[in-house]
Amino acid sequence: MATIVKRLTFFYLPIDFKNKCNRGYAFVNFVDYVDIVPFWEHYHGRHWRMFNSDKICDITYARIQGKAAMLKRFEHSALMDKDEDYRPLVFVSSGPNKGKREAFPNEHH
Repeated sequence: MATIVKRLTFFYLPIDFKNKCNRGYAFVNFVDYVDIVPFWEHYHGRHWRMFNSDKICDITYARIQGKAAMLKRFEHSALMDKDEDYRPLVFVSSGPNKGKREAFPNEHH
């Protein structure tokens, strides 16, 4: 995941809190749109056999686009009051710290 993280600004895998399993989809935002095609080529249509599942990865464009829009979407979400493991991951988008985790703006610890 280290290589892909340097290409991401935002990642969120929604979890069903009752059964502690993911809901089967994720929100991913790339630093540069050119990284979408290789990601799509690698993962789209791929089976997730390691999870003992018949599910197949289907990548589509989201209604909400961009890091700022994703941050705004989740900033007042009740999700932000949950355990940190369930919250969206935000990454530095540029500079020497590109790809390193950064705190969610206004995150209250």
